[in-house]
Amino acid sequence: MAKILTITNQKGGVGKTTTCVNLAASLAATKKRVLMIDMDPQGNATMGSGIDKHTLELSVYDVLTEGCSAADAVIEKSPAGYDLIGANGDLTAAEVELLQLSRREFRLKMALKPVEDQYDYILIDNPPSLNLLTVNALSASGGVIIPMQCEYYALEGISALVGTINKINARLNPDLKIEGILRTMFDPRMSLTKDVSEHLVEYFGDKVYRTVIPRNVRLAEAPSHGLPALLYDKNSRGAVAYLALAGELSRRIKQQNKELQEA
Repeated sequence: MAKILTITNQKGGVGKTTTCVNLAASLAATKKRVLMIDMDPQGNATMGSGIDKHTLELSVYDVLTEGCSAADAVIEKSPAGYDLIGANGDLTAAEVELLQLSRREFRLKMALKPVEDQYDYILIDNPPSLNLLTVNALSASGGVIIPMQCEYYALEGISALVGTINKINARLNPDLKIEGILRTMFDPRMSLTKDVSEHLVEYFGDKVYRTVIPRNVRLAEAPSHGLPALLYDKNSRGAVAYLALAGELSRRIKQQNKELQEA
């Protein structure tokens, strides 16, 4: 059964979509079966995967509103190397429509049940806000990866996000937990970066990934070519960092599964 992970942060511009696209590509490159789901109406993860959001025949909007099954909406082996359920502006309407539907917080979870066994990982990209789309993603997931910059405002924002995750855990999804904290746009030359990084490790301990994602021009350029950094410039520091993250994530989950079996 797939490990379902939501990549989210209520603060914008921290590298959520960059992380989702590049982690999905890196996991796929290591022969994992990966499905990425774009839950952001902006459709940036869709475009960054090499798929034109304007030409989607079926999207996550159709899945959430029961216009089609998840299997029908999957684009197999996108140019980025993984399967994709894309998104575009239609998804904005889904929020209003979901309010009228029963079990509206669990629409994505129910839709994914029939396809879970086909993948090792399902990664979900989210908008930078807490809305019904994000709640659906969190309700469907077993873990949350939180990308964040090592700056003061990001540190403030993460406490609010942790509170949100705890509420979802208590009310909607008892399996939900923080899978890991990912430090993005990392610049070790800045003293603030080091200070915030130390605070994160002090508070979250081994939840903080050892891998850090550096500021990297190739990471910024790759989306305009509709490619993850691994396919745009595999030797770039950004591409190498996300490959390292994929390895670290896989090792952690393997260890978690081993501990569960032994318990």
